[in-house]
Amino acid sequence: MNDPYQNNVNQQLTEAGEYTYSQDGGGQDRYPYQTNYPPQEEDAASDATEGADEDEQMYEGEYQGVPHPDEIKEARRAARLEAKRKARLAAQQEEYDEDNLPEQYETIMEDCGHGRFQWMLFVVLGLALMADGVDGFVVGFVMPSAEKDMCISNSDKGLLGLLVYVAMMVGALVWGGLCDKMGRRKCLIYVLSIDLLFSFLSCFAQSYGFFVFFRFCSGFGIGGSIPIVYTYFTEFLQMDKRGEHLSWLCMFWMLGGLYASFTAWGIIPHYGWGFAIGTEFQMHSWRLFILVCLFPTLAALVGVFFMPESPRFLLESARHDEAWMVLRRVHDTNWKAKGEPERVFTATNIKTPQTQEDEFIEIQSDTGTAFQRWTVRHMTMLQQVMANVMSLSAPDLRLQGLFLAIVWFCLAFSYHGLGVWFPDMIKYMQYEEYESKVRIFHRERVERFHFNFSLVNQVHREGEYIHDKFANIEIKSVKFEDSLFENCYFEDIKSTNSFFENCTIKNTVFYNTDLWQEKFKDCRMENTTFLHPKKGCHLNFQEENDIVIYLVSFLGSLAVLPGNIISALFMDKIGRIRIIGGSMLASSACTFLLLLSFSQGAVICWQCLFYGASVAAWNGLEVISVELYPSSKRGTAFGILNGICKLAAIIASFIFAAFVGITKIIPIFLAFSALVCGGLLALKLPETREKILS
Repeated sequence: MNDPYQNNVNQQLTEAGEYTYSQDGGGQDRYPYQTNYPPQEEDAASDATEGADEDEQMYEGEYQGVPHPDEIKEARRAARLEAKRKARLAAQQEEYDEDNLPEQYETIMEDCGHGRFQWMLFVVLGLALMADGVDGFVVGFVMPSAEKDMCISNSDKGLLGLLVYVAMMVGALVWGGLCDKMGRRKCLIYVLSIDLLFSFLSCFAQSYGFFVFFRFCSGFGIGGSIPIVYTYFTEFLQMDKRGEHLSWLCMFWMLGGLYASFTAWGIIPHYGWGFAIGTEFQMHSWRLFILVCLFPTLAALVGVFFMPESPRFLLESARHDEAWMVLRRVHDTNWKAKGEPERVFTATNIKTPQTQEDEFIEIQSDTGTAFQRWTVRHMTMLQQVMANVMSLSAPDLRLQGLFLAIVWFCLAFSYHGLGVWFPDMIKYMQYEEYESKVRIFHRERVERFHFNFSLVNQVHREGEYIHDKFANIEIKSVKFEDSLFENCYFEDIKSTNSFFENCTIKNTVFYNTDLWQEKFKDCRMENTTFLHPKKGCHLNFQEENDIVIYLVSFLGSLAVLPGNIISALFMDKIGRIRIIGGSMLASSACTFLLLLSFSQGAVICWQCLFYGASVAAWNGLEVISVELYPSSKRGTAFGILNGICKLAAIIASFIFAAFVGITKIIPIFLAFSALVCGGLLALKLPETREKILS
């Protein structure tokens, strides 16, 4: 007998392993039921009920194969428990995959090996680091010439150095944060392009205002190179290669200093290596030097165009396919160079978690006008960068980051402070020696005399010069005080550090000279004529002190070579912490030797010793800074630390320069204290030698 209820029931299996029962009349009841429930046949049902006690309560739908309500409830409960179990397992698996990404990436990099690809990237990024090293010396080398060529005062000269360091500090903060969101390669291209463009424009800037603006923009660009370069290169290295090869990379900063010192030595003193277009546009040798210093930047920019983006950044940005292609390129390039082109890249599935911010950007990128899309993308990126900055204060990173920032500040304060103090101290010693040889003339009277020889390092007080002629000579470091010039004639005069103070000048002609308003202090002019004046300040053909300054910078850059080699060889053997702490404490001991520096040669000797001892600490700090922070925050953290380094350099430059010629005890004490505090605090940092990049 057919039951109408049974005929109108249609069983449908759902995706969750449940049955859906549909009734006529449009109603729908949903009964969860396991898929492995054994269906009952009619014969079996009859056999099962045959001989049963009539008094026993029977379920009406049992013969029709309809499940008992209690069985339905039990099956529904079991289905819910199974769904929860599967969801819990899926969540655990997802969490495991995310946590396992660093180990997975490390395994892939080990499979790719270390070879030709890393060495090509090493050279390209090394040139970018070399460009930063060159920029650190450019302003110091051109300033003695530029200040005379553009008549820059001492206050303006100090402003230029300050603004360049401020620009580099801001550049480190901005580009370090952006490279975590825009990509290492893209930001490095922007950085090098900005530096190249504005450094090139500064070569032709004729006014001091434009020169300062172009150097500021150039500093903003190149200031971001160090955080990007170390972050970029780290993510192509396996764990047992990081310390050594990042230390070798540091040598390019030294090469930048050597390149700048050598080219400045060979170009700037040759004042005649230039040209002029009228009186408004002049291209002197120091401008040619800036042009030559652009070669490392240009070479690095060309090389970066042929390099891929960091695969670790691509994975963090949920760009799995691009990351896989880059890793395969690294693998094939290395093994092909090693003579094993048949090796196959086996990595297939790499976890690429996608964040809500990325999804938001993707949704907004297809809506609104072009300007709205651009605004949303960049505002969201800015919010992400700020969120990255704030996340560095998380409890697990706060204390370590604070210690690391203090160590960076202490090392930069002493290193850059003494870096300013060394050349200034040498210049002061040269000045004292020069002043000790000055010739003083008192109340001399010279009439109808032709001065056809140069006047050098002299002081003339209360003199009288009547009907005298000064023609085709150089007046260098000469001061006329309370003197009288009457019916005199000056022609083709070049002056350096020479002044007329409280003098009376009557019936005198100045023809084609650079003696102009700034040369006369509180002077009385009566019937005085200036014809074809050379306005502004002008260079000498020879500067005997220049060679010493270039030599000091050259030797200081060369002195770090032994320290670089030692740190590269032992960074992975004895660890980052011992390298940093030992180097800073050894450097602090070297500062005491500066108390024994009573000559230029002694200062140069202790300078080289200090630089050689401290460079290992720089290498260790740069290595530990990229290893301590996770990939999504690595560039941001390094940018902040490098910005702190530039801030310390600015503070130290003012403090150390203020004591030149006054006392050397205070600068030495400050440098010693900073190095000891930083070295002891460095021992509290975590060792990252065997740490997989998180």
